[in-house]
Amino acid sequence: MTFSIVGRCAETGQLGIAISSSSIAVGARCPWLRAGVGAVASQNITLPALGPQILDALEAGLEPAAALDQALTRNGYSQYRQVALLDSQGRSALFTGSQALGLHHALAGEQCVAAGNLLADRGVIVAMLAAFEQTPGMLAERLLAAMRAALAAGGEAGPVHSAALQVVDELTWPLVDLRVDWAEQDPLGELTRLWRAYQPQMRDYLIRALDPTRAPSYGVPGDE
Repeated sequence: MTFSIVGRCAETGQLGIAISSSSIAVGARCPWLRAGVGAVASQNITLPALGPQILDALEAGLEPAAALDQALTRNGYSQYRQVALLDSQGRSALFTGSQALGLHHALAGEQCVAAGNLLADRGVIVAMLAAFEQTPGMLAERLLAAMRAALAAGGEAGPVHSAALQVVDELTWPLVDLRVDWAEQDPLGELTRLWRAYQPQMRDYLIRALDPTRAPSYGVPGDE
């Protein structure tokens, strides 16, 4: 009931995740990122604790496969989990348990990993990797291109209702953190529209946080 792409920009070192699901508020449970450490998509029958635990292990120096194995062993019920991750160097790890829902698949590509369950077709995951690798530009754009390719290839077996996009850079908070928690139709379209509205303002919000004396106008009453 979920498909996701985890990607890294080799030029900037940014890490990001785009994800969509038939369930409500997928962005609240499944994507986990930490600047300079890694990005984890924990899905299927989700245990949100896996994300922070894997990131802690990566930060402590474990390689991705070892960090993933440690978290799965610690919590049990691994047969119900599906996890895809990248570390800050672009190294990957993937896991899909035997009880993953429906048709499922997971693959690693160049600076990316994609995974899904309850898929319409296993080719959905192949299409995601190809789109990410072939799309130029900002990491967020490449992640969204991968998600559009997933839909074009069939997407999930049923309708999707929520979607999320997160990107981390060098700071302790996300550069991008956009969510559509519920849409009757086309949550990825809604997410893309959110990104189109947010992208021109993204750097302004960083300036406001880091140097308020240089902050652009807020455009609200009383702002001079």
